[in-house]
Amino acid sequence: MAITTKTGDKGKTSLYTGQRVEKDSLRVEAYGTIDELDSALALARAFAEKEGVAKRVRSLQKSISLLMADFASIGKEPLVTAEHVAKIEKEIADIEDDLPEQHAFIVPGDTRGGAMLDLARTIARRAERAACRLAKEEDVPAQAMIYLNRISDYCFLLMRLEEDVFSSGEEA
Repeated sequence: MAITTKTGDKGKTSLYTGQRVEKDSLRVEAYGTIDELDSALALARAFAEKEGVAKRVRSLQKSISLLMADFASIGKEPLVTAEHVAKIEKEIADIEDDLPEQHAFIVPGDTRGGAMLDLARTIARRAERAACRLAKEEDVPAQAMIYLNRISDYCFLLMRLEEDVFSSGEEA
């Protein structure tokens, strides 16, 4: 299959489920930003110094493709389920249990992997804002919205693990 199809030359693209939409549609913006998030996670994984963090990021990346498919689909059974949400919530809770309570703002960037995880966190938030705009206009799977919301928290905690930022004590 050729990469260059020329079907998008006039400003439209095909969704995963085959419908043609404008490239600047809210749906394309949402799944495009999730795609950008996946790229930031790939960088974070490549730069991660801690194997456990890299493994968790890789696992998250596998679910990102499901999330993108949900946002790039209309009228299809969602791929992100309550089980995905429960799994990421358990990961978040496990990490929080292992880290001391945070009492100050953290300035990320002590490691390249940590900096990339913080970038991924902010992209996840932008993706969520795009998804919220989309949800005002079109149906969006509820579990996909919840899962997307959890990703920024998860990235923040992974950044803390990667950078050994347990309690910086710094005021921002």
